[in-house]
Amino acid sequence: MGDTARHTSTVHLELEDGYRVRADFGKGQGVLVMDEPAPLGEGSGPNASAVLAAAVANCLSASLVFCLRKAHVEVKSLDAEVDVTTARNERGRLRVCGLQVRLRPVVAPGQEGRVERCLGLFEDFCVVTEAVRSGIDVEVTVDGLPGPAASTERERPAP
Repeated sequence: MGDTARHTSTVHLELEDGYRVRADFGKGQGVLVMDEPAPLGEGSGPNASAVLAAAVANCLSASLVFCLRKAHVEVKSLDAEVDVTTARNERGRLRVCGLQVRLRPVVAPGQEGRVERCLGLFEDFCVVTEAVRSGIDVEVTVDGLPGPAASTERERPAP
């Protein structure tokens, strides 16, 4: 990476039982219990694929809201949904191969011009999505905003 300013954060994971893991984000940021679905685990929490999907959708949501607010667009609400696609690779190993993210912000009416600029910018500022895209196809759709809907799918860069 070209930027010399780096930030490191640490998440501590501890196996509790079976495949259930306790992820502690430290500094009062909370704990997340993760687990594999049956028959491997008990499904007592999201698995790693679901957490990855949530991280991508959260980052995209925050980036879109940040851009809209900087453009003085009133964001009344936003919800997001992510579909995770898995498939077996050439060696038969199950891999996350695609994420389809749908963002549904609700903004105050009459702000079309400011919204369109954000639709062209917000994905580039999402730290997680742009990193994940180097290995997984990520498709992003924004519904409910005035103006043309945004839908982008960027291919992984060649290795």
